[in-house]
Amino acid sequence: MADVVRLQFHSLRFSSSLLTSLNSLQLGLSVNQNPFKRAYALSNSSLARFAYRPRKQLLHFKVQAAVAETDQPKWWERSVPNMIDIHSTQEFLSALGQAGDRLVIVEFYGTWCASCRALFPKLCRTAEDHPEILFLKVNFDENKSMCKSMNVKVLPFFHFYRGAEGQLESFSCSLAKFQKIKDAIQLHNTARCSIGPPKGVGDLKIEPSLVPKDKPSESASA
Repeated sequence: MADVVRLQFHSLRFSSSLLTSLNSLQLGLSVNQNPFKRAYALSNSSLARFAYRPRKQLLHFKVQAAVAETDQPKWWERSVPNMIDIHSTQEFLSALGQAGDRLVIVEFYGTWCASCRALFPKLCRTAEDHPEILFLKVNFDENKSMCKSMNVKVLPFFHFYRGAEGQLESFSCSLAKFQKIKDAIQLHNTARCSIGPPKGVGDLKIEPSLVPKDKPSESASA
């Protein structure tokens, strides 16, 4: 009976030592990490570094694009040879006085005006197609007092002038109604000669010194 008890006791000791060994093996694996897990973790790290590089390149590209965009002129800064930016009432009256018998088209615009921006490229093409016409661009925000005296209440707005006839027509226009500008050009851009000096606009009067003196007025009878 003692032998049986001793045998069972030895069997129990063997089982305990086996469990201890298994536990130590499991602890060792958890501390030292599974080699497969470690390799997998390294692979993830490599992938993470690889995935980060395109982000840096994309950021670099965005910075370059932003710098290139700032170098580009604003949409309202585009111009053609027969298109002049007006910054004051004096510049406006001087341009009208020096235009002589040329048809003058004045665009009143705002840099914040979406309709002005949409219409402007087509207006530039029209100016290129009609080099005989003088186009004046008046920034509403820079010339509020002048625009108020000329009764400009909506943008974009257009005035048509010609020599001694003064103001011929005025109207608001959008890209969808650009035909109004074409029709007005066809109506007012006919060959004619003014008898008197160019006129002013409302309270804005052209001074005699601004009227070119080297070109005498032609007689109406020919």
